[in-house]
Amino acid sequence: PENLKARVKESYDATAQEYATKFTKADDPVRLGYLRHLIARLQYKDKANILELGCGAGIPATKFVLQNEKPIIHVTGNDISTAQLNLARSNLADYKDRLTLQEGDMLALSFLDATFDAVTGFYSIIHLPREEQTQIMYKIVKWLKPDGLFLANFGAKEMPTFEQDRWLDHEKGWMFWSGWGEEASLKMVKDAGLEVLLQEKQQDEGDAEFMWVLAKKGGH
Repeated sequence: PENLKARVKESYDATAQEYATKFTKADDPVRLGYLRHLIARLQYKDKANILELGCGAGIPATKFVLQNEKPIIHVTGNDISTAQLNLARSNLADYKDRLTLQEGDMLALSFLDATFDAVTGFYSIIHLPREEQTQIMYKIVKWLKPDGLFLANFGAKEMPTFEQDRWLDHEKGWMFWSGWGEEASLKMVKDAGLEVLLQEKQQDEGDAEFMWVLAKKGGH
């Protein structure tokens, strides 16, 4: 669709409160369960840098990561929505010394190679047209340090495009999703240069089914 990114931004800005009420539970067993897997693999480090793509209002994932004590983690949180990042700034004020927030399209982000120990994307990469999902995977692999980790979810079903006009029952709730489906998304992650450590399908609230992937970049 035309102006896709601008429309997604506008919708997330408009629905920020509704989204927070429905989706941002402090205890999200699925998301936090996978984050525990990720952090367990970083515990040999004293400090770590994590990039979160689509951090939203920072609850639950960003806060959970920032509360971790070993390693001490600095988070770079990216989101396309100004309203969501304003909420994150408020929700995560206690951790502002270890938090960098960057607004904008994740595909337009620019970092030096080997900047991050891990990159995460919860319910966010799925808003990119699937051709761009392939592009972002190659960028993520460059941004990861050797042995760096990637954790994200993708739609389990193949879906070139899917649109809703009143997502969250909001008059400005137009939303877009896309995906290659389970097998092709897994191939995309591997083709970008990552070794898959964990892949699982999980039924989400409602009838959406997602494939969760934890993967690792090779060493030196």
